[in-house]
Amino acid sequence: MTTDPLLIMVAPNGARRTKADHPALPMTAAELADTAAACLTAGAAAMHVHVRDEAGAHVLDARRYAEAIAAIRDRTDGRMLVQVTTEAAGRYSPAEQIDLVRALRPGAVSVALRELLGAGDAAASAFFSWAAGEGIAVQHILYDGADLDRFAERHHRGDFGDIARPQLLFVLGRYAPDQESRPQDLDVFLHGLERHRLDARAVWSVCAFGHGETSALAAAIALGGHVRVGFENSLWNADGRMAHDNAERVAAIADLAGMTGRPLASGHRARAILGI
Repeated sequence: MTTDPLLIMVAPNGARRTKADHPALPMTAAELADTAAACLTAGAAAMHVHVRDEAGAHVLDARRYAEAIAAIRDRTDGRMLVQVTTEAAGRYSPAEQIDLVRALRPGAVSVALRELLGAGDAAASAFFSWAAGEGIAVQHILYDGADLDRFAERHHRGDFGDIARPQLLFVLGRYAPDQESRPQDLDVFLHGLERHRLDARAVWSVCAFGHGETSALAAAIALGGHVRVGFENSLWNADGRMAHDNAERVAAIADLAGMTGRPLASGHRARAILGI
């Protein structure tokens, strides 16, 4: 069991849920900023941010992202690190996802590898090399063992630029109304890291779904990973109760870290973990 600092990243809204799912789900820049402040106090050092349009729909909009990032930084005195998303959510092409990052030039971004590869190998490789050159910390979202195989192949041939410690997010399960993640869903990814000789280099995190989120994240914490928690993937505490807000979910995971002997990452350490 590791005692390395744990990075808790809160994912407070995602692309799909709205206030109809939970009244405390943040939709506006101001609500994201308030959530960031509460989650920072609860133990999160970073936030994975989705922005919405006037109708509340997921949108890849550089201006809205810039507004949200500025509001979060102002509300948290710059202590909450912000990671944006390129998630397509059935609305955006790989080219549009790439255009967002080129326009915004964020400090950190998460990308679904399988989505960006839809742009073609040459375009995807050019984008990843550009992002590395710009100092943009890219976290690669991997949904299954095949995604990890694709990542490893491209990493070993240098498609992602000069990155010593690749950042990976393992998604335990997929979006579905009845999705319940399990700790054993992590096994295929850890075996893949070892098989591809990435286990000593990759910085990996986990997100999980439904009522099984807490137990799945607990397994990741015990095995040395980092975690993403929040209303994007689950609204529930371990006992089945719906959480009051995102900060309550963050606090629960921070308590788990304490029980396993892992300190929470400071802002400085979180920057190093994210590669910022």
